[in-house]
Amino acid sequence: MFDSLLVQFVVLWAVIDPIGSVPVFLAKTAGLKPQISRKIARKAIIISACILLFFLLLGQILLELMQIPLSAFQIAGGLVLLIFAFTMIFGDGKPEAEIKMASNWDELAVYPLAVPSIASPGAMMAVVLLTDNHRFHIIDQFVTAVIMLSILLITLGFFYAAGFIQKLIGRMGASVISRIMGLILSAVAVNNILDGIYDFFINNVNNVGKGIL
Repeated sequence: MFDSLLVQFVVLWAVIDPIGSVPVFLAKTAGLKPQISRKIARKAIIISACILLFFLLLGQILLELMQIPLSAFQIAGGLVLLIFAFTMIFGDGKPEAEIKMASNWDELAVYPLAVPSIASPGAMMAVVLLTDNHRFHIIDQFVTAVIMLSILLITLGFFYAAGFIQKLIGRMGASVISRIMGLILSAVAVNNILDGIYDFFINNVNNVGKGIL
């Protein structure tokens, strides 16, 4: 039981990535008053929680209704995550478009903080996979939801401490962390794509084999 909880925590921590979201938060809230930054942080976490809970409760049902296999969702999520990782690695520190976006903090809380930084495609995919109705009991799914919300609260704590973190590492440090996390994120994305392709072909081969038999 403990091993299962630990695995879920590690997986959700990796896809939500509280530490990796801090540089994004620092870059987007630079120059804003502390109370506004905290309000953005709270709103981003609430929006992220709503999105992830939606996918946790209804994600698999919607995929099955649209006859979309989880492997296809995994591949698509990995591709989007890979594109986002590339922007973290190769993007400018503060593009003009992002600076303009920062002036509207309502929009900022939604994008890019809530989506795709916190409630990333990988996180959406993970909560769907970790609450597969065919493999997990409703109690297990509830535990997964609690773990997910706990990690979001930790993320909020990191955002509240962003001022201290900024003083500790500086803008250059935040930029370096952002690019390192982008590199790690790209590896996670590629792994998701490869796993999705593998599962897709394995399932198709099994289905063809059953058809022949």
